[in-house]
Amino acid sequence: MKEADVEAARIVLQRLGVRPEDLVNGVAAPTTMPTFGDYIPQLRAAVPAGTSRAYASYWRRIETLWHDRQLDEPTALELKQLVETARKNAIVRRNSRGGRSAAEHMVAAIRCLYRHAHDDGYLIPTENPATTLAKPRRAPSPRGALTDQQLSQIIQIAETTGNDPELDALILRLHIETACRRGGALALRPKDIDPDHCLLWLREKGQSDRWQPISPTLAAALIAHADRGTNPEDQLLCYRNGRPITGRRYDHLWNRIGRYLPWVRTQQITAHWLRHTTLTWVERNYGYAIARAYAGHSAQPGNVGTTMTYVRATLAETASALSALTGEPHPLVSCGQTSES
Repeated sequence: MKEADVEAARIVLQRLGVRPEDLVNGVAAPTTMPTFGDYIPQLRAAVPAGTSRAYASYWRRIETLWHDRQLDEPTALELKQLVETARKNAIVRRNSRGGRSAAEHMVAAIRCLYRHAHDDGYLIPTENPATTLAKPRRAPSPRGALTDQQLSQIIQIAETTGNDPELDALILRLHIETACRRGGALALRPKDIDPDHCLLWLREKGQSDRWQPISPTLAAALIAHADRGTNPEDQLLCYRNGRPITGRRYDHLWNRIGRYLPWVRTQQITAHWLRHTTLTWVERNYGYAIARAYAGHSAQPGNVGTTMTYVRATLAETASALSALTGEPHPLVSCGQTSES
């Protein structure tokens, strides 16, 4: 077959919306390539809620910009320009790092969009412009473990200032004891407390749902705090009037602490530093496996080697580390439990 004939056949197939491999496999391809305005709403409804929240603003930007364009129209260069625009227009916050995070999230949002388009049969790998997109290399995190003195100063300010010191002190203790993320704390419900075994059911990103040991003191404080609400299914952390807190409570808390402790404002300390502090202490005193379990990190062998499959920490070992951290006995340690419940 002559080169001109091949080119003519390719043009005909393209107009028909048929790919060469579909002729071989006998699979009919979609005849109409959807536009971004058609496809993104479907995608938003199909992905998990967490994914939709993470990429919502980026997909909205793409949908607005390219509403009537088909998925296969933008070139790799246009996608790179879109990422660079996201970097330049990123909102400047206290911990901003030149729009790096915005660019990274835009790349992830684009990749997710085109991955689903490929799965739906609209694109083949060689026609996917997102394959050439590279995420910005992450800079080393400035976060680290706080000293005992720094931690004491933070707690002292939280407990003696503000319009609800009891709530702020509870938030800090929750993060220090469990090393949970902010999202995990905000997702807590009264029903997630197991007072008999001093356990807390944490639901965090990456589906790292798990039982986390807590001290009897924290368990009692959380149960008492739950009286501010009325429904065990509702959010646990609430204001005195029963209204659930949001991430803004954290912002106000650290802004207030920063006014009293200038180094907190200068170093941009947040609740995530408490996670670093606790996990560093656990790792130094109890080893990597227990610190990993304490953090709720995935135990996939590919992350740190096959050995982790065999040395995974038990819930009782995690509770033992907590007991040493808080100076309080824990039911899972005192009763000699050695397997996860």
